Order: sequence, then C-alpha cells, then structure tokens
Amino acid sequence: MAACTDLAYRLISREYGLEFCFLEMVSADSLVRGVEKTGVKMKTVPEDRPLGAQLVGCNPEIMAEGAALIEQMGYDLLDLNLGCPVPKIAGKGAGSALLDQPETCRQIFKAVTQKVKKIPVTVKMRLGVADPSGRESVEIAKIAEECGLSAVAVHGRTREQRYTGKADYEAIRRVKDAVKIPVIGNGDVHKPEDAQRMIEVSGCDGVMIGRGGLGNPWLFKRVADALEGRDPGPEPAFEEKKRALLRHLELELQHRPEHMVVLFMRRIGTWYFKGTRGSVEFRNRINCAQSIAEVRMLIEEFREDIPESRSALV
Repeated sequence: MAACTDLAYRLISREYGLEFCFLEMVSADSLVRGVEKTGVKMKTVPEDRPLGAQLVGCNPEIMAEGAALIEQMGYDLLDLNLGCPVPKIAGKGAGSALLDQPETCRQIFKAVTQKVKKIPVTVKMRLGVADPSGRESVEIAKIAEECGLSAVAVHGRTREQRYTGKADYEAIRRVKDAVKIPVIGNGDVHKPEDAQRMIEVSGCDGVMIGRGGLGNPWLFKRVADALEGRDPGPEPAFEEKKRALLRHLELELQHRPEHMVVLFMRRIGTWYFKGTRGSVEFRNRINCAQSIAEVRMLIEEFREDIPESRSALV
C-alpha cells in the first residue's frame, strides 16, 4: 500500500508475527529511470525478509526491464499490480485500468516472465473496472496462468468501487474455480473471523491483508493462528497499542529524518487509536505536533477514558 507499508511498518508487523509482506508499490518507469524517491521506497534490511516487490506500469517493455532489476536486487517475489484504483495510476492506463485490456496484460505477463527466472511472479487484481461479476478478473487470471505466473491475488471490489461497499468473496470464488494456480483473496479482513469467512465463501488458497493491518500489527499472526486451528487470542489491550505505536515511532526514527517522522506520525498515530474513545482529540493534537518529543508525549499521555465531551478540543 503506497505511503503505508514502509520499512518501519513492515518491521513492527514482523515483530508481532508477520511472516511475509510487500514493499510499497513502485513505478516500473521510475525504477528504470533511477528516480531517487523510488530507491527510498525500496529500502530494506536483512531482518525484513522474506519480502516481495510490487511493480506497476502499462508498457510491457518497461515492465520487463523493471522486473529484471527487481530480480537482480534480490527480492523474494515480484508482484504485478493490476489493482490500484487511484486516478494518478489508473488514469495513466496502469493498475486496475488494465483489467479491461486483456491483450495488454498478456504482453506484460509474457515480457516479464521472459526476463524473470529465479523468483516467483504473481499478479494482484480487482474484480474488474466496473463489472462486479468477476468476469474480467477471471479472464486475466486465465491469461496469467497461461503465461506462467505463480499465483493471482484478487481484491473483491471493482476499480469504480475503490474502497466503498463490501468485498465480494463469491466473485473471488469464480476466479478460484477458473484456474489451477493458487488464488489469494483480499478485501475487508479486519479480524480472524473475516479471513475464515473469506476462505469458506471463496475457497481461496490464502489471504492477503491490506488496510486491515494499519495500526494493527497483531492481525497477521492472529489470522494465521485462526486459519491453522490455533486460538488467535483476544484483541490487543489499549496499553499494548500504545507500546506498539511508541515502538513504531522509534523504528521510523531509525530510517527517516525527524521532520518527516513528525509528519508521518500524524497519520500513523490515528491508525492505532481508530475507534478508541478520545481518538478525535488525540488526532487533533497530534496533527498540530511540531517535534518528536511532542509526538512521544502525546502518545504516552493519551488515555482511553478521556471524556468524549473533550474530543473537539485542540
């Protein structure tokens, strides 16, 4: 997830049990041109393994060149993004805009698999551009299988839906029934029970967690436990969320300049306390924070029992 799954996010999640994750999405064109910002996104450390890279673009030759670079960099898996619905990506013909362009997808898949020989290549997609039936994703999944891709992941919404409505797990089943390679389900997994329901309804071979993991690094292990027949345990307590957020802050400080971390923590802090009593006041206060010391103090002093009547105060 762009601007979310940075190195600190991945490391805090791994400390709580995440086993595999992806880099933020990177542009094939930017990667090939050596854009500095792309290199920052791809920063990793030895303990950040196994790790997949996620490539987006719509030019088969550029996608293949970018894919070759990713393999040379030593990532463990390459995922081709056909799921991003945001205008700055889809508006350029990439991401989910490719879902009604099966022949372009075929060209991309062929070009990439001719270049990448040592690591698995997968594709992440949505159900379609506007058609929620899954017809377009079924067609693209079949092409992916024909071209030698190792798996497909399907988010149960269309491009037009973005993140509205509910993910359609029955539509994911249509993709599962259409191909023999593994199908990974994605969408609306916020607790272990959601993952169990996704597998029951869709028959998918695995579960991919996206937005549900923001501010919730415990979710990955809890889901794995539930799917493997172990007790996932309770939701984390409030004080545990605070400890995790403070640890997340320290990890950000290890890998980014302080002024950037202050800005990042305005967003990250709200992930951890979303739905918590007093979270509106906390958000208002952290959005005004000007230093790391102030951010840390706000987290340490935040209390779950703050009266709601104070929630509009700054």
